[in-house]
Amino acid sequence: LSLSDSSRELFSPSQKYQLLVYHADSLFHDKEYRNAVSKYTMALQQKKALSKTSKVRPSTGNAASTPQSQCLPSEIEVKYKMAECYTMLKQDKDAIAILDGIPSRQRTPKINMMLANLYKKAGQERSSVTSYKEVLRQCPLALDAILGLLSLSVKGAEVASMTINIIQSIPNLDWLSVWIKAYAFVHTGDNTRAINTICSLEKKSLLRDNVDLLGSLADLYFRAGDNKNAILKFEQAQMLDPYLIKGMDVYGYLLAREGRLEDVENLGCRLFNISDQHAEPWVVSGCHSFYSKRYSRALYLGAKAIQLNSNRNRQEFFFPAYFLVSKLLPPKNIQSSSRAIRLAPCRLDCYEGLIECYLASNSIREAMVMANNVYKTLGANAQTLTLLATVCLEDPVTQEKAKTLLDKALTQRPDYIKAVVKKAELLSREQKYEDGIALLRNALANQSDCVLHRILGDFLVAVNEYQEAMDQYSIALSLDPNDQKSLEGMQKMEKEESPTDATQEEDVDDMEGSGEEGDLEGSDSEAAQWADQEQWFGMQ
Repeated sequence: LSLSDSSRELFSPSQKYQLLVYHADSLFHDKEYRNAVSKYTMALQQKKALSKTSKVRPSTGNAASTPQSQCLPSEIEVKYKMAECYTMLKQDKDAIAILDGIPSRQRTPKINMMLANLYKKAGQERSSVTSYKEVLRQCPLALDAILGLLSLSVKGAEVASMTINIIQSIPNLDWLSVWIKAYAFVHTGDNTRAINTICSLEKKSLLRDNVDLLGSLADLYFRAGDNKNAILKFEQAQMLDPYLIKGMDVYGYLLAREGRLEDVENLGCRLFNISDQHAEPWVVSGCHSFYSKRYSRALYLGAKAIQLNSNRNRQEFFFPAYFLVSKLLPPKNIQSSSRAIRLAPCRLDCYEGLIECYLASNSIREAMVMANNVYKTLGANAQTLTLLATVCLEDPVTQEKAKTLLDKALTQRPDYIKAVVKKAELLSREQKYEDGIALLRNALANQSDCVLHRILGDFLVAVNEYQEAMDQYSIALSLDPNDQKSLEGMQKMEKEESPTDATQEEDVDDMEGSGEEGDLEGSDSEAAQWADQEQWFGMQ
């Protein structure tokens, strides 16, 4: 480039244009995006000057004399690269402006795809739908464009109609219409029908053991609150693909919640060996730190995951990453959860995070408004009923409403742990311990959960069933050795006076009354020696 500036006769205008593009491409790959934009702009100016020249100036010296016009970089491709630079710099408006400047007929599918994603991110849904449809018109099997349309509330039947011709013309594509139907259910929040439809797809021989379907199925089970099946599907997916990263953040979060911290640590190490430029490894390590009570490290890792996800311009919502940040920085959670709801309006966990934050800041009214909106948006299922009941429990006026909502939730899903926990909390307030014990025993008949065992232990203590309470605390700790509340309950019981201790004290009193002081005098000196040793050990 310096040579071409010093001697204009050394390179032809087309060669100068090509040099500028090569230089800009190199800067782009070195992540010098602002510098790359500057050089791409210079290249476009050179191209404009070149198009005004009817003849290509012949080159002299050692430069190649072959015609360059046939292999020059496309002006459209240069503008696409500029848009990529702007997105990496988080200047989405400039990226949209560059791509909008390309005439519609000259836009390639990847340009329309980038425009659709940028419009969607900017909230321009109508323009985004138009661009996604243009991608499908050119590439009817572009699954990302199909998912984009479904995420913007375009009806599944309308999307399927755009692929009907290709399905009829190519053999073994009959699964595509069912696939579209399944993800239409996903984006409308109908988790049950989505699970059933994807299961029917997964059973077909052509799509059996498909890792993407298994990952979607695991995520749906997680959304539906069925953590056991979610873990099973994630395990199945990673066995099929040991290098799988997508969805492993949720898998690590679920393992951490179950107290399987060693498995979480191993998973984090494995993911870091695959790539440290994805959010998932950082999330998994953050969950391990959080449940190991290393909160400062967990906060750093969660924030790093959100930053990485943002830098890579991905639209996926990383619930565990937001979970870490919101748990450790509650005031920040309102902003984070609001953004999460915009990214994933059909995910209940987004709303749960925001409602948790409102309750933590004693903003019950805002929490109630949000819970009612969720109830209306996602329908009356066990999860939304429980979420609304959780807010109602915070206000003494709405206690009865909470009870009704929880009864409805448990009628729909008797094994839904969150509903059982909230109903037990309500019964504890009313001091209906026998009813609470019956509820918890029924819930534990077909599943084993640390929290349920611990609450059952608390209820048994309230009715003086100390031995069984101790058993329940032991079971809870065997499921999660880090459960502090179970440990506290057990330690409190151990401090309580046992019947054998009382009997021994009575025996001592009898001995004192009988005048047998001689035998006890020696024991007093021994006791003093043991007390000194115990004090020393305590200091150590």
